[in-house]
Amino acid sequence: MSTSGTIFVTGGTSGLGYYASLALAKQYPDYHLIVASRTDKDGAANSINNATGHKNVEFLPLDLSSLENVRAFIADYASKGNPPIKYLLLNAGLQFPNGVEYSEDNIEKTFAINHVGHALLFYLLRPRLAKDCRIVITASGVHDPAQKTGIPAPIYNSAEELAHPTAESAKYEGRQRYSTSKLCNVMWEYALHRRLTDSKKGDYNWSVASFDPGLMPGTGLARDAPAVLRFLFLHVLPYLIPLLRLAISPNIHQPKDSGAALAKLTVSPDGNGKYYEGLKAIKSSDLSYDTRKQEDLWAWTLKTVAKDEAERHEFEKVYPSA
Repeated sequence: MSTSGTIFVTGGTSGLGYYASLALAKQYPDYHLIVASRTDKDGAANSINNATGHKNVEFLPLDLSSLENVRAFIADYASKGNPPIKYLLLNAGLQFPNGVEYSEDNIEKTFAINHVGHALLFYLLRPRLAKDCRIVITASGVHDPAQKTGIPAPIYNSAEELAHPTAESAKYEGRQRYSTSKLCNVMWEYALHRRLTDSKKGDYNWSVASFDPGLMPGTGLARDAPAVLRFLFLHVLPYLIPLLRLAISPNIHQPKDSGAALAKLTVSPDGNGKYYEGLKAIKSSDLSYDTRKQEDLWAWTLKTVAKDEAERHEFEKVYPSA
């Protein structure tokens, strides 16, 4: 196994994550590349290894909806002795278009997977990150109402309300919960970047960016949508992308193209603390710059995922203790 470094991709077994992992595996054959997802039913790791002719990609099962599973995953990962993580792609994401669903931790499931599980994963992986680790978070343009994506605009009152919807907010569409979770990805990136910049970092030089891959028909994002919509998204719209770009937005892509862009952004030395549409740094939504909301999200997340006050304090320091 390679000892040059590790590339770690959540949601790396399908869609955007698969193609980003494929591109990175081709570019870095001497790195150990981990694709971490709930399942690898299509054999993504083997598929990438076969496509590249290398054997550097490994699948590891990870359920981001369960804080206990994330902790168990990290305990097992720590025992493997993998080289430090040079590139960390927090990419996995799901949406639940119908009524509110809850994780085993009693957290609304979209928020639990798209933000909370990833946050705990990051906090626990910190001692495993290389001194110059690059962290890229997959967000989405749906977090910005100004982009007129057709998805309901995000509503962020508090992280607590997202985790445990009130009688009123439980009535929101599942797509709205998704757009809000993507807003959380961007706000958490900004809060993290601020701490990386302000903290005493010693030898550390981590960078972080968030990424909008655009609309990607044909991915598994619509796996829980009604059957007709799921069929259209998976089997019809991918063939209409040129038309959709003309009629709706140029930010509509094949998963392989967005995956290649994600891979390029990951290894880019630029763009610390920025939000990207593809490979172009752009302004994120007005709401995403609200530092009060960023800090509410950060504080609630730490309080929720830390097992005790000592761990919360350790996570708050961002860089791991020596």
